[in-house]
Amino acid sequence: MAVLTARHWPWNDRQGRFSALRALAFGLVLLPGLWLAWQGWTQQLGAKPWTQAVHDSGSWSLRILLATLAVTPLRRIFGWNRLIGIRRMLGLSVLAYALLHLVLYCIDLAFDWGLILSELVKRFYLVVGLVALAGLVALGATSTDAMIRRLGAARWQRLHKLIYAIALLGLFHAALQSKIDVTQPVLLAGFFALLMAYRALLARRPDPGAAALAATALAIGLATALLEAAWYALATGAPALAVLQANADPLVYGDWSALRPAPIVALVGLGVALGKRLSRALGQPVSPSRPARR
Repeated sequence: MAVLTARHWPWNDRQGRFSALRALAFGLVLLPGLWLAWQGWTQQLGAKPWTQAVHDSGSWSLRILLATLAVTPLRRIFGWNRLIGIRRMLGLSVLAYALLHLVLYCIDLAFDWGLILSELVKRFYLVVGLVALAGLVALGATSTDAMIRRLGAARWQRLHKLIYAIALLGLFHAALQSKIDVTQPVLLAGFFALLMAYRALLARRPDPGAAALAATALAIGLATALLEAAWYALATGAPALAVLQANADPLVYGDWSALRPAPIVALVGLGVALGKRLSRALGQPVSPSRPARR
């Protein structure tokens, strides 16, 4: 039987010392689950609480997945090498919320296995979600130091590159089950595209400047707008031009609550570029780091 030591506690580093960064990350990944439990206890989840809990847990799994994928780009752009210490915690949290998502779905259907099977046959997005979950389970099972040694670093890295395909499947699953309103899936897809663009940029320029980061943000913002317009045009027949024009509504009407996914993605990317510019202006050196992995 394994014995827990100080280094096994989630708020401690590998040497068993308290880490404020790990403690903060642990607290943050717990908050959505605690908030969901509180909403359920106080009957704030609407007319179909189990269904709402299923959707919320799945959304948080995707959000934390994107946070996991953001570790390497942010570490290399700003030289925040300590971020590597929370990547495994974030990855396992993704798996935990994805499993919760599945369990809540089964509860919502009263563990009626015949009904669950028939839903799998009828609804393609459920199959997509199960494939993504199976991939997360495989990555979670091989995330330990012992498994890294057993597989070897090269094989382990190849296996864990599946996270990109899993993220795409998860986003596709969310978009398909959202049916008409795909605002959240498009927003998450935009952030995923931004992170992938950062990785491509870092592969060419290990220390990109603020201008390159800003150009990347604007390009991905435009791509996000085009993705949203294309989805609505194909799925609902909505005029693509009207969807694209909706991105300008906050400027035209002053209603910033109507901000679409594309400008949000662009603004976040521009914030990263501004942060890079300020870090250089303050003379903060970027620590050398290894090439990006997962």
